[in-house]
Amino acid sequence: MSGVGVLDKASIVLSVVEREAVTLAELVARSGLPRPTAHRIAVALERLELLARDFDGRFVLGPRLGLLSVEAQRDRLVQAAPPVLADLRSLTGLDARLLRRRGALQICVATSPSGWTDAVPVGTSRPAKSGPAAQVLLAWEDPEELYEGLRGARFNAAQLAQVRRRGWAHGPDSMAPGSAAYAVPVRTKEHRVVAALALSGPLERVPATPSRTLSGALIDSAASLSDALRRTRGEFVPAGFAGT
Repeated sequence: MSGVGVLDKASIVLSVVEREAVTLAELVARSGLPRPTAHRIAVALERLELLARDFDGRFVLGPRLGLLSVEAQRDRLVQAAPPVLADLRSLTGLDARLLRRRGALQICVATSPSGWTDAVPVGTSRPAKSGPAAQVLLAWEDPEELYEGLRGARFNAAQLAQVRRRGWAHGPDSMAPGSAAYAVPVRTKEHRVVAALALSGPLERVPATPSRTLSGALIDSAASLSDALRRTRGEFVPAGFAGT
């Protein structure tokens, strides 16, 4: 215990809910806390999104805890990305990048430029409204997030459905004008998309359908990144990236 009363009580509540969804009565019985105290702390944790309610009104772990876990996995992913991207660039001769979505922006968090196009520095951001990476970063979001993300976007719901169906996206590269790109999703064990792995280059080198060499290189790189996520209890699940 921390020695700070309210934190210790909140920890007890979270420990109970961590095991399974509970009603208030069950929370009181399992925590040993007085009913008013258990209720007050549970409601406060709910306001902070550390707890939530299921369809039956029971307390469950909230979305903020999941996001904290995802952020830890993203950090490990960024640390693991440079050698993987360098190998991918060497194998394909194309720019290799890792991108994440922050609200309405897509941000380059790791890169290995090939020299075919102007280098895109780490930290470069663009509106998440166009390009293959933006499609991949949005395609598997929940309906409300999809609706917001599609407002003003240069792609539509039907295109995102196609991305979900085939597991990858292709199109003009919004990070490097005059270039085209492929992008595949990076997922956690829970299948949440946390990043997009992208290959970019001149239009003639990035046709609408990837060759077996390109698709194989992306899949192999995805497998390498999966190891980094597994070490933080995450897992990369390569999408069905079919080549010709």
